Amino acid sequence: MEEKSQYFINFINNYVALSEEDKEIILSKVSIRKYLKGQYVVQQGDVCRNSGFIISGCSRTFYVDDNGEEHIVMFSIENWWASEIGSFVSQKPSDYNVQCIEDTELIQLSFEDQEDLFKAVPKLERFFRLILEQAFVASQKRIVSTFSLSAKDQYIQFTKLYPEIEKRIPQYMVASYLGITKEFLSKIKNTNL
Repeated sequence: MEEKSQYFINFINNYVALSEEDKEIILSKVSIRKYLKGQYVVQQGDVCRNSGFIISGCSRTFYVDDNGEEHIVMFSIENWWASEIGSFVSQKPSDYNVQCIEDTELIQLSFEDQEDLFKAVPKLERFFRLILEQAFVASQKRIVSTFSLSAKDQYIQFTKLYPEIEKRIPQYMVASYLGITKEFLSKIKNTNL
């Protein structure tokens, strides 16, 4: 566990400088959990009790509409978070599912422990603010590209921004993320990009 937890500490240190005491306090609150491919980190309607930092693996965040159709809003890989942040922060039922696409290992932190850490290690609030700002900016850019780019251009942008993800997930999931059918994605890929 120590090596994997150190990986998380190193990630935090990219944003804020932690003292040895800070590191010990953080490590006393985190746990490591393994999920199998297909397992849910959180399901729509359940409360997200833990935030999860991916050490290895890949997950998708999606919701199922009233017609039973899945709509993927996000993928997460190593050094990203696999949680439903709205539910985690509010401690109210989730609008989304977070499901592992591969066997996935997470560093997890419960809501209560995170709140305790904010008091014990105040610079963690800055760390999480910086992470959330980055996520918000990425979300805003995605919204703009959804409204302003063709499906083909969205696909090209996706492959440039996330080449690692595109190689690891089934094409029907890429299509869902782009809001198109897998058949249309196939046509896009068969044209000269």
